[in-house]
Amino acid sequence: MTKINNARVLELKKKAKEIRVEIIKMIYKAQSGHPGGSLSAADIVTALYFEILNIDPNHPNWEERDRFILSKGHACPVWYVCLAEKGFFPKENLAKLRKIGGILQGHPDMCKVPGLDMTTGSLGQGLSAGVGMALGAKTKGLKFITYVMLGDGEINEGQVWEAAMSANKFKLNNLIAILDYNNLQLDGRCNEVMPLEPLADKWRSFGWDVKEIDGHNMCEILNVFYELKKHQEKPTIVIAHTVKGKGVSYMENQVDWHGKAPNEEQFKQAIKELEANK
Repeated sequence: MTKINNARVLELKKKAKEIRVEIIKMIYKAQSGHPGGSLSAADIVTALYFEILNIDPNHPNWEERDRFILSKGHACPVWYVCLAEKGFFPKENLAKLRKIGGILQGHPDMCKVPGLDMTTGSLGQGLSAGVGMALGAKTKGLKFITYVMLGDGEINEGQVWEAAMSANKFKLNNLIAILDYNNLQLDGRCNEVMPLEPLADKWRSFGWDVKEIDGHNMCEILNVFYELKKHQEKPTIVIAHTVKGKGVSYMENQVDWHGKAPNEEQFKQAIKELEANK
């Protein structure tokens, strides 16, 4: 196991808090968007962009860069903030989320946003794109890793499992899926809408390696990605147990906050809670 630098963990936790604040500001200003799943994914996406991914904002199309696909594209505020903080585009664009003429649409558009490797939003398609990228890397002899973040409700889609079969067939040990497992989807709890369990066993039966982590524990997040960068025998899924709306008390574990913006009072409370969180 890689030795974790405690100072770096604290830096990344602080960065994740800042990113959550920006997510809420963006969605409040737009009065539209998806806070719940953006907040649940924030720790993982922060760790990827500020510690794990081999990327260069000055060369966003560098052929050997690692790829990241946010298959659950409605959670794009977390992606946009990380890209802006990393320097792929000016931060002023964050204030134009979902605005006509702005580059930051309600679902990610790779033709508009530097640093986006795949347009997403139609659920179930991201893993297939990731399989294609990972297979392309092997064909060209490139060493980059492709990461795909899936939503738990999203894996109701049959195309996800077709992609999972393909990844096993082509022995894609350069492909890592990440499941944001907050157990809430658009209109209910996942285990009520369409039960997912036994989830780990399902992925193993498709020929994947499975890792399970607390998706809000920065040490666990870093450990699993450090180890996978060093050695990976087969396609791997990291099942990250998370809390929808993480960090904002009235949003946590509430399906109502899948896709709506806070009012002024709620906005002020959210910012106060996030900035007080250590």
